[in-house]
Amino acid sequence: MNLRGAQAIYLYEMARTGRTLLQSVLSPVISTSLYFVVFGGAIGSRIVEIDGVSYGAFIVPGLLMLMLLMQSISNAAFGIYFPKFVGTIFEVLSAPISPFEIVLGYVGAAATKSIILGLIILATAWMFVDVRIEHPFMMITFLVLTAVTFSLFGFIIGIWADSFEKLQIVPLLIVTPLVFLGGSFYTIDMLPPFWQTVSLFNPVVYLISGMRWSFYENADVSLWVSLSMTLVFLALCLTAVWWIFRSGYRLKP
Repeated sequence: MNLRGAQAIYLYEMARTGRTLLQSVLSPVISTSLYFVVFGGAIGSRIVEIDGVSYGAFIVPGLLMLMLLMQSISNAAFGIYFPKFVGTIFEVLSAPISPFEIVLGYVGAAATKSIILGLIILATAWMFVDVRIEHPFMMITFLVLTAVTFSLFGFIIGIWADSFEKLQIVPLLIVTPLVFLGGSFYTIDMLPPFWQTVSLFNPVVYLISGMRWSFYENADVSLWVSLSMTLVFLALCLTAVWWIFRSGYRLKP
């Protein structure tokens, strides 16, 4: 295994964060603060608590998952798309480095940045509400699994996209609506029975439910169902990445 090659890609991608610090770190923190001001302040004054948890604290896992998903996808997608755009991807593919090591470098860097940002978001939340974490190990587990899974998903999007506009289609038009409809700011128990059933077809529900359980032991679905669904999506992403390198889809002319 050529760990030096994977390390070079990883360090290069991590260094890019330092060059775009305003966009990579400050912007998500400001966005999270605005969510707390709008949702925690305005709506929280009308909804005192949900399942024994204050509304401001209740939305923390959903906000954390929202930022984690968006940042994981965007970091990984741009990380692999830019070498394709400038043509340096062929140098990477011709180097003595395996597809596994290429994915390890790009996806590892995107996941690392997302995890760090997630912890920063969590620290920001503590400035507004009293957050408690009942199961820190499970919280870290969901944090890491989600970051890795959606970094792989973003890697796939970066391979598929052939323009900068396409990089934004899936995160903005698909992922963001799924997160907002996945119980980020409410529990699906509040919905009519029909829409509760419909919500169970939204994969993001399981991510948010699992994360919320690790905080407050409140969940819309079983913890193990949430964990299983996350692992299934991870397996699907790994299979898709394997097929991309096996077939050379949009990597080879």
